[in-house]
Amino acid sequence: MGLYDTYLAVRHRLHDGDPPTHVAIVITERDLLADGAFDTLTAALGWALEYGAEQVTVSVSVLDESVVPTLARELRRLDAPDRFIVRGPDDADDASGPGDADVPIRITVGLGGKAEFAAAVREIAVDVAEGSLDPDAIDADDVAERLVLPEEPDLVIKTGAERLSDFAIWQSVYAELYFTDVNWRDFRRRDYLRAVLDFQDRQRRFGT
Repeated sequence: MGLYDTYLAVRHRLHDGDPPTHVAIVITERDLLADGAFDTLTAALGWALEYGAEQVTVSVSVLDESVVPTLARELRRLDAPDRFIVRGPDDADDASGPGDADVPIRITVGLGGKAEFAAAVREIAVDVAEGSLDPDAIDADDVAERLVLPEEPDLVIKTGAERLSDFAIWQSVYAELYFTDVNWRDFRRRDYLRAVLDFQDRQRRFGT
């Protein structure tokens, strides 16, 4: 690490605020077309686990659904620092260990938050029609358990622009959002540490 990176790492270590335990990173298909983009992703996953995250979610948004199978296949070849799973719109997955409940790294490809929420609503409608779910008893948990990744991130990081690219609109409602104008191909350890320190400096209100 360089001197500045070391300084940020020390600040993080001495900070009395807890680091995020679940970090979400939002990137685009275009981000992954840049030279070295997959190396950056591998490194960022390592930084997240190194600096306190127990779970990392990566959302890759695409403009053309036809590229999803190829992109998912390339992502499954990622030299990740820990076990991971990749999921596309058909909910196909590939875990590097038995089951996926405790897989620390999860990558979704082409799954927009609106489409995911609509699919959950359709499942609920089917269950109600079949009589297995009482419409008067439907609550937030019924929606969450039908999402592709139901867990809620503590910190969402988006590079390049201040927009979420339709990422996990249900799960991220109480997340802390961090936007950086640094493009993905230029994202470095110091940029990740700045995001973590920003999170540690905040007083989370969870919508209140």
